[in-house]
Amino acid sequence: MYKILTLNNIAVAGLNRFPRECYEVASEITHPDAILLRSFKMHEMELPPTVRAIGRAGAGVNNIPVANMTARGIPVFNAPGANANAVKELVLAGMLMAARNIAQAWSFARALEGDDASISKAVEAGKKGFVGFELPGRTLGVIGLGAIGVKVANAARALGMQVIGYDPTITVRSAWQLESGVQQALSVDELLSQADFISFHVPLVEATRQMINAERLRLMRHSAVLLNFARDGIIDDAAVVEALDQGRLYAYICDFPSNLLKQHPRVVTLPHLGASTLEAEENCAVMVADQVRDYLENGNIVNAVNFPEILLPRSAGVRIAVINSNVPNMLGQISTDLAEAGHNIIDMLNKSREEVAVTLIDIEHSPTTATLQRIREIPGVLSVRCLGCSEQG
Repeated sequence: MYKILTLNNIAVAGLNRFPRECYEVASEITHPDAILLRSFKMHEMELPPTVRAIGRAGAGVNNIPVANMTARGIPVFNAPGANANAVKELVLAGMLMAARNIAQAWSFARALEGDDASISKAVEAGKKGFVGFELPGRTLGVIGLGAIGVKVANAARALGMQVIGYDPTITVRSAWQLESGVQQALSVDELLSQADFISFHVPLVEATRQMINAERLRLMRHSAVLLNFARDGIIDDAAVVEALDQGRLYAYICDFPSNLLKQHPRVVTLPHLGASTLEAEENCAVMVADQVRDYLENGNIVNAVNFPEILLPRSAGVRIAVINSNVPNMLGQISTDLAEAGHNIIDMLNKSREEVAVTLIDIEHSPTTATLQRIREIPGVLSVRCLGCSEQG
């Protein structure tokens, strides 16, 4: 029986992926095999020693001590792309809000007073203050062409916009999904100088922290609109406000309110709504639940932010899953221990990523506890599990 601890409310559609005859899922479990969460901050949490996996029902993992998990041999799974449509729709809404001054016009209309005739007269007199522009023919710059960025770029093309994208680490999968009319920028600076709208779809890491600062704002068109539905901290808000006040920027639409931004007349701040749809929450929960279950039952790893992807179809017999430091001769030592114990290897796959490696080994019959212990005692081994036998490791 596997035990799953939930630290946040996880969509029922995801929790239902765990068959109850094999899994216990609850918000209060003392010795969990895995943890599922959304926004719970784990950095100060004392992690039970039984934990084998962390599943984040969303994309960002800033609330999880990933480096610490890697050192302990624990993969951290997320759900990239599961909320992509929700974020894409909000980016499109943000462009329309900026182009048509919708938030400002709505505030104007809500503040109107008097009888209907007076309001009608005020509307006709005041609407000229909210004249906007249309999207076709305008240029959208997309920084980060992952699952969300690709959807945003393709949707903008469908609206008749020109699109220029920048992502030095774009995957082959994303490149295949990208509409052929999207042009490539060779640098952030090149993109900023050409775009009327700039939308960000990158994680918050040192390389992206305050990616848009005072210096880069000077490269942008005075009519440009910034859209940030990615992460707080990517944009220097103080520099943006200064640019808005000086007329060097048209508008700023973001998902991260602050005292500096929330009342500014050319800023629209939303309460982190990017992935806040029922569909996105269900998609994220289902994706991460399936990934955690496949790892616990089969050792397979998909969409772990700190581990290599490894997929090995189950053969006959039982499977040993080994996580170890990525150092020489680990496979040799593991294979030697199994051979000395009389085990024939049916199938084996090894993958590595930076400082960690994962090996899946299918053997004909269950190893003894002593054999598994010898593998655990190999210097650099972080975790050993036997899947399909009574010894789970």
